[in-house]
Amino acid sequence: MSAQTKGEKVFTGIAVSSGVCRGKVLVLHQTRHVITQRALPAAEIPNEIKRFEQSLLRTRQQIAEIQRRVAETMSSSEADIFDAHLLMLEDHVLIDEVLKIIRDQSANAEFAFHSASEKYVAVLEAVEDEYLRERAADLRDLSARVLDNLLDVRDQFDLRHLTEPCILVGHDLSPSVTAQLDKNFVLGFATDIGGKTSHTAIMARSLDIPAVVGLKTVSEELTSGDYVLLDGYSGTVTVNPTDRTLFAYGQLEKNKATLEEKLHEILWQPAVTLCGQAIHLSANIEDQHDIDSVIQHGAEGVGLFRTEFLFLNHTDSPGEEEQFQAYRTVAAALKPHHVIIRTLDLGGDKFASQLQLAQEMNPFLGWRAIRFCLAQPELFRAQLRAILRASTEGNVKMMYPMISGLDEWNQATAMLEKCKAELRAEKIPFDENLEVGAMIEIPSAALIADSLAKRVKFFSIGSNDLIQYTLAADRTNEKVSHLYEPTHPAILQLIKMTVDAAKKHKIWTGVCGEIGGDPVLVPLLIGLGIDELSCAPAVIPEVKYMIRRIKMDEARALAEFALQSESPTEILARCLALARATAPSLFNDLG
Repeated sequence: MSAQTKGEKVFTGIAVSSGVCRGKVLVLHQTRHVITQRALPAAEIPNEIKRFEQSLLRTRQQIAEIQRRVAETMSSSEADIFDAHLLMLEDHVLIDEVLKIIRDQSANAEFAFHSASEKYVAVLEAVEDEYLRERAADLRDLSARVLDNLLDVRDQFDLRHLTEPCILVGHDLSPSVTAQLDKNFVLGFATDIGGKTSHTAIMARSLDIPAVVGLKTVSEELTSGDYVLLDGYSGTVTVNPTDRTLFAYGQLEKNKATLEEKLHEILWQPAVTLCGQAIHLSANIEDQHDIDSVIQHGAEGVGLFRTEFLFLNHTDSPGEEEQFQAYRTVAAALKPHHVIIRTLDLGGDKFASQLQLAQEMNPFLGWRAIRFCLAQPELFRAQLRAILRASTEGNVKMMYPMISGLDEWNQATAMLEKCKAELRAEKIPFDENLEVGAMIEIPSAALIADSLAKRVKFFSIGSNDLIQYTLAADRTNEKVSHLYEPTHPAILQLIKMTVDAAKKHKIWTGVCGEIGGDPVLVPLLIGLGIDELSCAPAVIPEVKYMIRRIKMDEARALAEFALQSESPTEILARCLALARATAPSLFNDLG
């Protein structure tokens, strides 16, 4: 599409970094490496291996330099993203496979590395978990840099010498390229592929550069010089915007600026409804590097510490001491607010290469989470001991994922008691009153919530899996994703059943799935009796804004309507209507 093309055209993708920008496009045409296999004489194999090892060393130096610059210009949290790149360079399985191809096939290093890394990328791209799929982009970034060094070519994109402001458009933008963008010249960027959890998206948010990803063919349909308007709020790129569109976006930017001021004003105020009902509003985190984000967004501690990411980012499983240090660091930094540590939720769509989990026909119904931990007593023991030791901070709680029945709860409890006895014998302190809860993620757990509530200290509803298991619908499968409905009457009945059992036995119930961070569904959840909402740090201000404007009688009336309704669509429409009426500023968009 040329700049002379008449008429406005809109591309819709995924908003990953908020803001609106307008300007001329610079299309980055990705030139793929041309990799061919060369047969080498046996005498050249040692030199080829040496050339490969030197390319890894050069790549490590380059990434370390990028990491240093990111730490200086952004923060240590963003710089830590490149730890994953560095760990990949030390992955012995990958390196050994490359060396095997070089030796067994007498192949050149670039062919061997390309073959091995593409196999890894294919595995990552096939998993269900969005976070892990996005790690495939990291591996592609790393692979491109290694191949650059093997082939002795410059970086594909050198954007440090731009002379005028532009909006970048490309098939993809790697984390290492994004990290070096100059805000004075890069107004925003748009890509064909990508998702919200990609490291490129995280970089964009840190740089405060508007970004839209997942636009499919935008890099093929636009030409450098085209004039576009990029909306990082709704996830659209508008080519040749009309005067009317430009005016509307001018108003939108003013409204968003006003909203940001309102959100900033309540950042350190409590999450309390208009009638004084307190809702505990906490954050979901992956590791100790998320502490700053939890604090900066006004969260009251952590409602979900996903400990499996300590394992996924390691070439070796972290031991008791390393886990203890990570848990204690988070707990100490966030006192007096509680930190709820979820025990390992490995398996299913999350795997750690060092554990060598066997492939399963249906991993979501297989050996995962608490089932996996109970079958790996030494691994589980190390984590339980680490959590117990960290509990001396006084604000640690723990919960087990994927509890399906009392037998699993009893086995986990027996293991915990054994660890307590060990620590007592070793005279290692821990909190004797550590509160332990169960995640409600399987329909069977919700159906026996009354029995569980007699034994646990709290419930945490993992809505993502609860919806998936109840409706037999994978939200990442485009053929059935329309069936993944959070407002389905069956889901609401299971939530209500869980809440009622908790209240009967005087314990509390939280929600740590995605619905807990959706302002549209917050009034419904509160009306159903949820006591705590835990969500991504970035959405906490908007959720708090909604809570502080809710009237409990309206929230309860919404919940009563939803529990009587037979239509997910009607329930969602009523939720949206109340949310818009309660906090119109959150929905002051072009729609």
